[in-house]
Amino acid sequence: MTQSVPVVFLPSGRRGTFCLGTPLLTAARQLGVDIDSVCGGRGLCGRCQILCTEGDFPKHSITSSAEHLSPFSATEVQFEHRKGSLQPGRRLSCHTLIQGPLVIDVPAESQVHRQVVRKSAVVRDIKIVPDIKLYYIEVEENELDAGSSDLTRIQTALTAEWGLADLAFDPSILSRLNSALTQGKQSVTVAVFDPGLTPTLISIWPGLVDRVFGAAIDIGSTTLALHLTDLVSGDVLVSNGRMNPQIRFGEDLMSRVSYAIMHPDGISEMTEVVRAALNELIQEAAAEANIDPDWIVSIAAAGNPIMHHLLLGIDPTPLGVAPFTLAIDTEINLPAGAVNIAINPGGRLYLPPCIAGHVGADTAAVILSEQPHKTEKISLIIDIGTNAEIVLGNNQKLLACSSPTGPAFEGAQISCGQRAAAGAIERVRIDPETLLPRYRVIGSEIWSNETGFADAVADLAVTGICGSGIIEVIGEMVLTGILSSDGVIQASAAARSDRIVQNGRTFAYVLVPGDHPVMITQNDVRQIQLAKAALYAGVKLLMDRFPVQKVDEIRIAGAFGSNVDAQYAMLLGLIPDCALQQVTSVGNAASTGLRIALLNQESRAEIAALVKQVQKIETAVEPAFQQHFIEAMAIPHKTDPFSVLFEQIERPPPIAPAPTARRRRNNRP
Repeated sequence: MTQSVPVVFLPSGRRGTFCLGTPLLTAARQLGVDIDSVCGGRGLCGRCQILCTEGDFPKHSITSSAEHLSPFSATEVQFEHRKGSLQPGRRLSCHTLIQGPLVIDVPAESQVHRQVVRKSAVVRDIKIVPDIKLYYIEVEENELDAGSSDLTRIQTALTAEWGLADLAFDPSILSRLNSALTQGKQSVTVAVFDPGLTPTLISIWPGLVDRVFGAAIDIGSTTLALHLTDLVSGDVLVSNGRMNPQIRFGEDLMSRVSYAIMHPDGISEMTEVVRAALNELIQEAAAEANIDPDWIVSIAAAGNPIMHHLLLGIDPTPLGVAPFTLAIDTEINLPAGAVNIAINPGGRLYLPPCIAGHVGADTAAVILSEQPHKTEKISLIIDIGTNAEIVLGNNQKLLACSSPTGPAFEGAQISCGQRAAAGAIERVRIDPETLLPRYRVIGSEIWSNETGFADAVADLAVTGICGSGIIEVIGEMVLTGILSSDGVIQASAAARSDRIVQNGRTFAYVLVPGDHPVMITQNDVRQIQLAKAALYAGVKLLMDRFPVQKVDEIRIAGAFGSNVDAQYAMLLGLIPDCALQQVTSVGNAASTGLRIALLNQESRAEIAALVKQVQKIETAVEPAFQQHFIEAMAIPHKTDPFSVLFEQIERPPPIAPAPTARRRRNNRP
C-alpha cells in the first residue's frame, strides 16, 4: 500500500491525508483550499507559490520540514531562471510533491479570494499638532579660508532663519547632507522632530519639500491595517491591509506564545515576518499614493501586548503565564529604523502604552478615539478580534479587560468559514415556513433569490461564510426553530426541510447545496457559542465590578464589528441587552485613535494619563468568570432575560424537548 501522510494548509487550517507523491496543488484543490493557478499547473504563471512552515506543531501532531517536499523540479528551475520571482523558501505547488508530513502556508498573494480588510479610515476632525515639522532654509556656501561643516552651516541657518538653536541630530542624516546641499544648490528642507524635549534634526531633502507623510498601523493578531496620512493636511491618502503572517505560527495569541517557548528562534521568526509585512504594506501604500517612501517620516502603531512585544523583538512568553508581566507599559518613541521599519532613515515610531498584560496599546488607542471618559453615559466598547478587548465606563471611571474569543468570528475553526473576501456569504435570512435560506455574498448587492444573482456571482463563486454571515445564520436558525436555546440543531427540523441533514451523530443546516456544500454544523455552532460566551463573560465581569446592571450604549469596534448586525449580535448573546438604536459600529477605532496620535502630539499625553486611570480586570484569575461563561453558553443567555431586545423583535418559538425512550421495566419471573 502507498503510504499516506497528513498535510495542513494555513491560514485556512484545512487538513487531509495524502499519498506520497501527490502534488501540493492537487491536495489543496481536493480540500478546497483557496490557491491560485492560471496556467493549469504547468508551472508558467507562478501564482500557486507556497511556503513550507518548518518545526513541531503539537496542535496538528505534525513535524513539518522542507525535506518532506520533493527536490526542485526542472520546471521550477526554468521558472526561476525566466522570471526570477521565487522568494526564499517558496515553491510552486503544482510541481512540488508531498514526501512527508507538512504544514503549508499559502501567502496572501497566492490566494484567489484575497482578504478584504475592511478598515477604511473613519472621518474625524483632528486638530493637527505634529511633532515633526518642516523647515526650508538657504545655506551659505562654504568658504575655503573659514570652512565649516555641512551640519554646522545647516544648524547656523536654522538658528538664523527659524530661531532653532541647540538642535541634536539623527546620525542617519550625515550621509545625506552634502548631496542634498549640492542638488538643492544650497537650498534644502529639513525635518525636525520635537516631542517637547530636545529638538532633533532627522532628515533633509534638496530644495523645497512642503509635504511629508505618516502612517497609522493597527497590528492585529489576524490582520494588519494601515492608513497613509498627510501630516500637513491630515488627509488619509491610502488605506490598505493584509493578513498578519504570524498566523502560520498560531491562530490565537497563546499559540504564538507556545511557539516562542518551543522554538529557539520563534521570537525572531515572528518578529521578522511581521516587520516584513509592515514594510510591504508601507511600500504598497506609497506606490498607490505615488509618493517616495523617503517622505514617510512618522509611524503610530499599536497592537495587543503580544503583538506589541513581538514587533519590538521582546520575548512575549511572560505574558502567557500569571501574573502576565509586561516588559514595558509606557509609551515608546524611537527611530523606526531601530525595528527595521523601512521609511525615511530618520523617521520615528510611536506606540501608545499598554494597559495590562492582556489589554494592549490598541485598546488605549480605542479609548482615545471613542472618549468614554467624557460622558455621563455608561458606555460599553468592544473591539472584537481573535482576542476581544472590552472597555466599560464613563466620566467617573473606566474598566478594561480582555477575553479569549479565538478566531471563530473571523471564519477560522468553522467548517466552511473564511475571512471576509469576495464570494464569502455575509448576510443570511431563513424563511420561517420553508426553512429555505437566501443570502448575499461580498462583492454583490444581490440576494441569492433575486433575478441576476447567478450572473452577479459568476466570477466570484460562493466560497464559504465569513463572520457576519455566521452570526446571522445562527441567529436565523434560532428565530426559525432550527436551533434550540442551548445550541442544538434540532432533529425535528429535518422533517420540515431537506436543508437539515444528518452529519455524523448530529445534524447540519445546508446553506448552499452541491458537491462541496456550505453548511453550518453542530460543531460550528459550538465554536461560536464558546467565542460569544467568553466575550459576554468578560462584559459581565466588568459590569459586576463597576457595578452596573445595564449599559446605556454599546459601541462595536474592529473589522468584524463594522459588518455585524446589532440585532443578531444581541440575539446570539454576543453583547448585553440594550436598545438596538444605542448599538453602533465605530469602525476600526484603534486606527482612528492612532491617526489622532499621529497628527496630534498633545493627544499622546492624554493617552498616557488615561491609561493610568483605567482599572484592569484579569479574566484569567477571576473566580466569577467561569460561572459567567457557563451561563453565557445559552442563546442568548441562560439567566439574563434580554427583555429590551424582545420588546423590539419577536421572541424565538419554544422548542419541545426531544422525546426520550421509555425504559423497559425489568419484570422478574
